[in-house]
Amino acid sequence: MAKVFDICHAGRVTYSEAIQFLYGLNLFGAHFGLENTLRLAANIGNPQTQLRFIHVAGTNGKGSTCAMLESIYRAAGLRVGLFTSPHLVSFRERIQVNRQLISEDDIVRLVTEIRAANQERETTLFEFATVMALKYFAEQKCDLVIWETGLGGRLDATNIVTPLASVITNIALDHTQWLGDTLEKIAAEKAGIIKPGAPVVTAATEPEVLAVIEKMARAKGAAVTVVGQAPRLSSLCLQEKYFPDGWNWTGETPVPLCLLGDHQKLNAALALATVEVLQPQIPVGEDQIRAGLKNADWPGRLQLIQKPDGQKILLDGAHNLAGAAALRAALAKDFAGVRPVLIFGALADKDWAGICHLLAPLASKIFTVPVASGRTADAGELAKVFQAANPNATVVAMNHLSHALAASQNDPFAAITGSLYLIGEALERLGVLPSDGGERGLNEWTPKK
Repeated sequence: MAKVFDICHAGRVTYSEAIQFLYGLNLFGAHFGLENTLRLAANIGNPQTQLRFIHVAGTNGKGSTCAMLESIYRAAGLRVGLFTSPHLVSFRERIQVNRQLISEDDIVRLVTEIRAANQERETTLFEFATVMALKYFAEQKCDLVIWETGLGGRLDATNIVTPLASVITNIALDHTQWLGDTLEKIAAEKAGIIKPGAPVVTAATEPEVLAVIEKMARAKGAAVTVVGQAPRLSSLCLQEKYFPDGWNWTGETPVPLCLLGDHQKLNAALALATVEVLQPQIPVGEDQIRAGLKNADWPGRLQLIQKPDGQKILLDGAHNLAGAAALRAALAKDFAGVRPVLIFGALADKDWAGICHLLAPLASKIFTVPVASGRTADAGELAKVFQAANPNATVVAMNHLSHALAASQNDPFAAITGSLYLIGEALERLGVLPSDGGERGLNEWTPKK
């Protein structure tokens, strides 16, 4: 580590050197606990006390819900910070103000300043990035910060804030080796973001999950709104209020929701319910809400692009069973009658076999690829499971995503899915997002021993 730390001792630091310093922090893995983040934030003056937050946790839909909330409040004229992870291509995606990525110069400055404040203490990348974001958002005088958890909630570095509201999208089995092997255990970790007196809004539906959330909320004196259950804030009521002619995905009147997939309707309803609950603190007009949902953007989640040669490519980071089920439903409804070429890669610590079984019937041609990660699932093993699940499909294991893209270039429709790491690489290779020079590797982490 000495070489990495020495870089930041020597005068003017370049952006490349700052990124290399952040790579060095990855060696410390992921530490689940708040002590380091609280200490580091205190060393720079506790910037979180100058800010207002909406804290968002959950298994799936966190990013989309955050994007909708950010877009709504920005449409209302607020200066809105957005903190999310992982990034698809550039580390700068994680810290945005009014959807403008933090600049390279600000990354360099914050790395230098916070490294000095850290006093050579062992700190993980996510802890460091969390404090970078807090300091930046305070400097930028953000009116509101949409604040996404990294992993879990209770012991996640983001949980040092006291939010205006705590949002829990849903609970499904994911990261079970760290969060627990039952829905109740995972719910307890996610519900750890609930704070005294701060309202809770959730789209979770399972009785055992809601029981955990409601029990914790009662203990904290926090009111709970369950989207789809509470009469005033059900998804149907919200739809009728803001979209009296129904949700619209075609870009035609009355107002389109730009994010594809029926599951985004629930995410939109969750965002709307949160805005409703917070109206006394942050009033937002109905026209501003409609405009915010119309313009919400979240790359890599059912993102449809069309190449100059006419080929359509759908990119979706369906990295767990619930995400794969949402992708399957979207393909059946929004692309009915079209069988895409499927390009799939996953991380080995996910339930990739279950995902393969869900997606296999959707395609007659499937290419499996490795993900650019030390945690990648083997493409050959993926291919075996796909072939067993769909014996009539042509299934080929490829050595690289570029080979799969080349092999599918004459097919009219391709779907690239699985790990968000793979989606980021695809967005680079397809020229949708500029290359970062290797910053996707900053998403790599392992639990601290």
